[in-house]
Amino acid sequence: MARVRCITEMGMGVDVHGRDATKAARRAVSDAIRHSSLGFFRMLGKTAQDMFVEVIVAVPEPSGVDVAEVARELPYGTVTVKAVKGGLEVPAETGGDSIIIANAAVIVSFDDGATR
Repeated sequence: MARVRCITEMGMGVDVHGRDATKAARRAVSDAIRHSSLGFFRMLGKTAQDMFVEVIVAVPEPSGVDVAEVARELPYGTVTVKAVKGGLEVPAETGGDSIIIANAAVIVSFDDGATR
């Protein structure tokens, strides 16, 4: 079966103090999904648990993202999270504290049900 992409949502999240890439990534995912209510899948004979949800989060230091924690932002489906290099780190005017900005893409797909 092939997966068919149905929804792509984008979001942005920020950790203003603490340089926490995971917090910024969670906020970016939350931002992406908070403006959606996906009801169309019932027309396809699917449930929310049938969704495949792929998350790509971009932060300055991808190794600093706890992908399991970010995945918990998604309430349904089979979720995978990948952290990649991107986003933005804004240095503080003084001291070592920086603002971390994360970007997220949340991609929802379903199996098309066709056998090949």
